[in-house]
Amino acid sequence: MFTLLETFQFTVSSWKPATPPPLPILPLPSASQLKWQQREVIMFMHFGVNTFTDSEWGTGHENPAIFNPTALNANQWVDTAIKAGISLMILTAKHHDGFCLWPSKYTDHSVISSPWRYGKGDVVREFVDAAKDRGVDIGLYLSPWDRHEKRYGKEIPYNQYYLGQLQELLTRYGSVQEIWFDGAKGSDAPNMSYYFSDWFSMVKELQGSINIFSDAGLDVRWVGDEKGYAGSTCWSTINRTSLIIGGSAESYLNQGDPRGTDWLPPECDVSIRTGWFWHKSEKPKPLSHLLDIYYKSVGRNCVLLLNVPPNTTGLISETDVQRLGEFHKAINTIFSVNYAEECTIKASSQRGSTFDEFGPEKVIDEDHLWSYWAPEDNSNHEHWIEIVGNEKSLKFNVVRIQEAIGLGQRVKHHKVYADGKLIASGTTIGYKRLHRLEEGVVYAQRVRIVLKESQGLPLISSIGLHLDPFWHPKET
Repeated sequence: MFTLLETFQFTVSSWKPATPPPLPILPLPSASQLKWQQREVIMFMHFGVNTFTDSEWGTGHENPAIFNPTALNANQWVDTAIKAGISLMILTAKHHDGFCLWPSKYTDHSVISSPWRYGKGDVVREFVDAAKDRGVDIGLYLSPWDRHEKRYGKEIPYNQYYLGQLQELLTRYGSVQEIWFDGAKGSDAPNMSYYFSDWFSMVKELQGSINIFSDAGLDVRWVGDEKGYAGSTCWSTINRTSLIIGGSAESYLNQGDPRGTDWLPPECDVSIRTGWFWHKSEKPKPLSHLLDIYYKSVGRNCVLLLNVPPNTTGLISETDVQRLGEFHKAINTIFSVNYAEECTIKASSQRGSTFDEFGPEKVIDEDHLWSYWAPEDNSNHEHWIEIVGNEKSLKFNVVRIQEAIGLGQRVKHHKVYADGKLIASGTTIGYKRLHRLEEGVVYAQRVRIVLKESQGLPLISSIGLHLDPFWHPKET
């Protein structure tokens, strides 16, 4: 029998200090950027006078009397989002036509001049309240281009007007998680400068945890197209000084920059239909198209902003509700089972000892952000991690790889082998990389992911082998 003192002495003598984590690769994401990235799919809603004129860009001369969504029910919007697993919804509070979905004190070109709710309505308020009641976060889009406002084209008066409306939206409606800016405007628009720096400073003053979206951030960048597709190489880092809102190179936005000094991850915006606003003649995209968008947005280190526009009654059309539900169900079907979880995980090396927290088994736990495999320091050999099936072959057609982006984006080049055969290769990984295998379903005993090149040590937080029953490459 050990005495208490002997037990204490043994415990102290056997204690070893833990190996600290590796140094980060700068720049790093903020807490709000990490939360945004983990949402993966968020919802846009284009709604306004264009909904009633069957147009995409209004003229600014529309009579507010046409805006009368008699069955508007923001609870239906939010319910649609929740059933699709969406936790952030962004509403077009004002589009290019200048019509405001809230009663702004700076213009009567708004809901107060419409017959809806007898001129007493507030779409933004109803949207915000419905979302808050169900625990869904909200975002707002306020178009800089305003085809109705007479002050537009007069630089200081219009910038003051716009700033006033920003203050209304960011002080009346509680917490806003994302604010959307763009540089879209017609070739006939008056030439004037937007005071983006002033606007951004005011936004951050009023809403400290908000993410600002634009071609140049401050927090989220446009991906450079409206197809929903990111580049096959896609860095979250970029140089903001090289970006101009409304005038940046789309290829640079699409791919990012491994030498970028700013963490500015891309958002892929696309509509569930052809147009951004609802049109009676349009139908939602096929499920196969939406899944392709998912693989090329979320699966390429981006967040997918999917537009689902309300119709003239003020409801999301049932065909869109059904398609969005099918999309969510399909994603769950594909990724709910990870065939790597029951496997043995091996690696080329491990940081620290086997008792430290950087072992290869970390890639199959539930923490996809702060739990990760790290190879040993100063190892000159090739880094790899391998999934070994126990007893029977693994069956899959999707490979998922995720980096521990809280410590920076690192991987520049990687390859995937199944029983020694190359089945996929790529450049960046980032928050999530999805390889949907061109050869279809693969059967293998061993799957090895080789990290050919990286900035510093590669840190892999999660790996998955999945089966997509909707993927039939020989038919595409």
